Amino acid sequence: MPRAFSQLTFTPSVLTHQERMGSAKTYSKFIEGGPEQGHEIGPNEKSFIEARDGFYQATVSETGWPYVQYRGGPIGFLKVLDKRTIGYADLTGNKQYISRGNLDGNDRVAMILMDYANQRRLKILGRVSFREGADAAAHLLPETVDTPPERAAIIHVEALDWNCPRHITPRFTEDELRPHLNTLGRQMAELQAENERLKAELAEFKRI
Repeated sequence: MPRAFSQLTFTPSVLTHQERMGSAKTYSKFIEGGPEQGHEIGPNEKSFIEARDGFYQATVSETGWPYVQYRGGPIGFLKVLDKRTIGYADLTGNKQYISRGNLDGNDRVAMILMDYANQRRLKILGRVSFREGADAAAHLLPETVDTPPERAAIIHVEALDWNCPRHITPRFTEDELRPHLNTLGRQMAELQAENERLKAELAEFKRI
């Protein structure tokens, strides 16, 4: 766990529970001294982020209630703009604007990006700003999307952490399964053709 992430998440209450449960010593190295790390997007994080077709994000309302939303799009809709910045075109949805409204009062956001097939996940903490209007989001809009964006969402990364892969159940998208399904389809076609050939040879043998 990078130091930047633990500095933001290891609150006094969290530290108290770590001490009580016996894990404080294990995690102490992430909050004591050493160079800052885990606050910038490196090559591995960049390729991972831009290969995602969705992510989960949490915001908090002025009443203190958290709200978790799934944001999806074509692969590449989430773009790394620099080592500390991520952006995406915020498209028209159901117009409840819960996340959007929450972020007006508290610009903090927590994100979890999942790669179920390879049992990987990346956690990101950041602050969100918006650039309103379709023109402001034009450079972030994927070519395959024809829905007009309402705004550009810009996320300034405060910390990130590669989370433990344990307990991630592997799941696969249609695109991830397609090469394997194509192979199975070819094999089935070959078996069917072989079966028809053998049936024809058997019928010919019976006539003899």
